[in-house]
Amino acid sequence: MDDMLMGVRDARRLGQVEAAQRGETTNRKAARALGLSIRQFQRLKRRVAAVGVVGLRHGNHGRVSAQRLDERVRLRVEALLQHEEVRLNDCHIVDLLGEQGLSASDDSVRRIRLALGLQPVHARRPSQHHRRRERREREGSMVLIDGSDHPWLGPELPRLTLVGAIDDATSQVLALTFRPTEDLHGYATVLREVLVRYGMPEVFYGDRTGIAVRNDDHWSLEEELAGRQLPPQFGQMLEALGIRYIAAGSPQAKGRIERLWRTLQDRLLKELRFHEIRTVAAATAYLPGFLERFNRRFAIVAKDTKPAWQKPPRHFELLLACRYTRTVTRDNVVTLPGCVLHLPPGAHHRSHQGRRVEVRELLDGRLLVRDGSKVLLEQPAPAGPFTLVPRSSRSQSRRTSRRNDAPRPPRIDERQAARLRSQAPSPRRSPIAQARTPAKTHPWRKPYDPNLLPAKAGAGG
Repeated sequence: MDDMLMGVRDARRLGQVEAAQRGETTNRKAARALGLSIRQFQRLKRRVAAVGVVGLRHGNHGRVSAQRLDERVRLRVEALLQHEEVRLNDCHIVDLLGEQGLSASDDSVRRIRLALGLQPVHARRPSQHHRRRERREREGSMVLIDGSDHPWLGPELPRLTLVGAIDDATSQVLALTFRPTEDLHGYATVLREVLVRYGMPEVFYGDRTGIAVRNDDHWSLEEELAGRQLPPQFGQMLEALGIRYIAAGSPQAKGRIERLWRTLQDRLLKELRFHEIRTVAAATAYLPGFLERFNRRFAIVAKDTKPAWQKPPRHFELLLACRYTRTVTRDNVVTLPGCVLHLPPGAHHRSHQGRRVEVRELLDGRLLVRDGSKVLLEQPAPAGPFTLVPRSSRSQSRRTSRRNDAPRPPRIDERQAARLRSQAPSPRRSPIAQARTPAKTHPWRKPYDPNLLPAKAGAGG
């Protein structure tokens, strides 16, 4: 008998086959005991009689599987897993292989990684109980917006903030832009790109950043009369477009875009390093192709196929601006912090003195002075790159600095103030002031007598 390792199933089959060969049992009884048909048992008995115990093996035993991973693909997977600078996760490697015309599954990459003794890039945390917020049914019904501060170009270069927007119904990334910090210009740029490529959503969903909502307790006189706080400049842009903004109470409430940042910090960061991209301009140029592949891989179909995008206004660029209300001075000048605008004369060379006008600073750097729907002045954009930053007045800057940074003056009670006043030296009066004190017989001290007035000219009896 040939030496062969066998399991319990093959041992049971061998015992029934030998019993049938010795005449101790019938083919029907042996087949019923093994869970086979009579024909299957007869074929098994013939193979054992012909080749011995080896006949118990399956006919494909020892053959190379047609589903086995190609050796060229296996070597490429091992090279990506053992890359010296970039650690790629299993799914990312599958996508990179697809771009190179190679095919492999996530499980195949995982088995190769385990065979090499490599740990996963991200350790899986135990699942926690939570209630999932249902997606919006229509594309464009809700758009999530946020920024992620991260060393996108590598730990040796300054950190950047990636500002982006994602659709809630489809998980499609709508826009991305790199900024030095999370600022108004980045949010306005993302909003403009969404309006140009898709349209106006019904709702923007984000955190309680000071770019979109007010987080202070100060109320101006105009706000008290209106009964509400005026939103920041980005909030005013959304109000002008008719888009509602919902502020999330926690990062978990907007978990869909938070999970997007985690994925991008893994995939986008490593692809930038993989292609040796080290500048903001090159990273910005790389984003469109990356977004196309990313959305093709991760975006899903909305429950309702009818989109909720609305057509933006015709001149929506005029609404993506910082707004300031000013009063025209006597010399027809409107001032902003760091900027003086001279208004041209009106019709029939008339002055604009005393008018309440609105100054808009657009996303491209232009300045518009508007009186209602009429444009009084349009100043071209400055040369070079421009960043839209809200201009704060001096009083607001002093109020903000006093509220946040400057220490409050110590409080002094009335008793301490009286004691300090009593201890203070009395002011010395100069000799000139003492010499000018009028005497008691001075005419200023005499009572008024109308008879002493001189007679009017021409008066007579």
